[in-house]
Amino acid sequence: MIKKRLIQLSEDSMKHIKRNVFYQWLALCANIILVLSVSNFIEQLYHNRMSGIGMRALVMSLAVGMRFICTRAASKESFLASRDVKKILREKIYDKLLRLGPSYSERVSTAEVIQITVEGVDQLETYFGQYLPQLFYSLLAPVTLFGVLAFIHLKAALVLLLCVPLIPIAIICVQKVAKRLLGKYWGQYAKLGDSFLENLQGLTTLKIYEADAKRHKQMNEEAEQFRIVTMKVLKMQLNSIIVMDIVALGGAAAGIITGLKAFQAGVVGIGGMFAILLLSADFFIPMRQLGSFFHVAMNGMAASDKIFRLLDLEEEMSKAKTVQEDRFDISAENLTFAYEAERPVLDEIHFHMKPGQFTALVGKSGCGKSTIASLICKRTTGYEGNLKFGGQEICELSEEGLQEKITLVSMNSYLFGGTVRENLCMAKADAGEEELWRVLEIVRLSEFLKTQNGLDTILKERGENLSGGQRQRLALARALLHDSPVYVFDEATSNIDVESEERIMEVIRELAKQKMVLMISHRLANTVCADQIYMLEKGKIVGSGTHETLLDSCSPYAKMWNSQKELEQYAGGKGHV
Repeated sequence: MIKKRLIQLSEDSMKHIKRNVFYQWLALCANIILVLSVSNFIEQLYHNRMSGIGMRALVMSLAVGMRFICTRAASKESFLASRDVKKILREKIYDKLLRLGPSYSERVSTAEVIQITVEGVDQLETYFGQYLPQLFYSLLAPVTLFGVLAFIHLKAALVLLLCVPLIPIAIICVQKVAKRLLGKYWGQYAKLGDSFLENLQGLTTLKIYEADAKRHKQMNEEAEQFRIVTMKVLKMQLNSIIVMDIVALGGAAAGIITGLKAFQAGVVGIGGMFAILLLSADFFIPMRQLGSFFHVAMNGMAASDKIFRLLDLEEEMSKAKTVQEDRFDISAENLTFAYEAERPVLDEIHFHMKPGQFTALVGKSGCGKSTIASLICKRTTGYEGNLKFGGQEICELSEEGLQEKITLVSMNSYLFGGTVRENLCMAKADAGEEELWRVLEIVRLSEFLKTQNGLDTILKERGENLSGGQRQRLALARALLHDSPVYVFDEATSNIDVESEERIMEVIRELAKQKMVLMISHRLANTVCADQIYMLEKGKIVGSGTHETLLDSCSPYAKMWNSQKELEQYAGGKGHV
């Protein structure tokens, strides 16, 4: 059970595996010398000859010392072999995710990526560090022992050698069942991991709506399914271990009985009989250990299938075109998209966004606004029709090139644990303090941060120690630092305080004078100053133009505007009372 692709990942690992096998073989040779010395001593003791005791003691001591040193060396090589592969695989997975970009989640879940990167790769530690060296050593050891015992008693050596292949035959018989079971095991494990991660992230929401008990019951059912699969795997492993133990013990017993009969017949002396007795177990120990490592190795092989499935995902980068440097218009013709085939989200959309223009996409929640933003930024792929940036199809452009030209600020922009400086410098690594303070001043965060620890103020994960408005303004400051020709604001003013919303809108309006800005919002008051507004309803554009034009010519827009004005007036009047 050798997977060539795994071995080809690291030539250094094979070097360590070869050394491991060599050290194990030297340890076996030392053990043979020790056993032969003991057998010779028993032979002399049996015949009342006690000469050369000092030399014999020295040889046995050297053999024990050599075995200890070689065993330690083999363990070290085992660690080095697995360490290199784990590092290489994790680097390849990380590089692959970077090349796939944010759209990777369309083809593989985040929970599965975490599982195969952490535990899946760890499972391969046994494959490289123990299974592969043991596989080669278990082939070498019986041949070496046969060569030694053949000089003592050929028949006993042949009996032991012929019983050895019964263990790999048992392993091969189990392999097909193991592969199927372990495939189910990893599938159920990934499903349980998805549920756990989702429930953990949404725990607050579950508590608010008292839905945690239902989710708890659902997770218990999934955990029970995982337990059943795990028990089946353990049952299969224990049954195969029992079979291998019977073969190993039976084979050793057959060899010992043959040796005893030879002693009774006077064919071998008592020393030879003890040599057969003591070395017969060494015929089967390597294969028996191989059987033990086999089950963990099969788990690693099942994990490697998932790893290679991720690494083999098609990358559009390989055929991507370079983004033009002097043209930044965005246009769509007959743009259609659906997350599910039977439920289209966008239906033959047409629009044209020009450089230096403040464009807005408005409409009720679920009409497809954020989907358009995601398609433009290539966070989502698989559209039909035409969607072009600078006259080139977005699906044919490199994601890296688009990210240089387009900056997305969404309602849930991510802030990393660390300092304010580290979060800002993600947008521009060589930004100086003056430049950092300038963008913080624009979004009116500088005064607050000066009362803290300045640019070295520590942020918790997701910026949990900031208010919602402060988080969004810091995300906006980072976006300004990126200084790209196109900015996309996807509900960037949602769920924040009025003061922060007003300041963010001031910055967006000022930015629109210099850059191409696309703003997506369900709140029409924030888009009245846009040069071009597209009104979406049920995945279609039902009107376009300025605010005044749409009020006169687009009834869905006028209805939505009047409804929002009434709500604001009602809220304002209630607050005044």
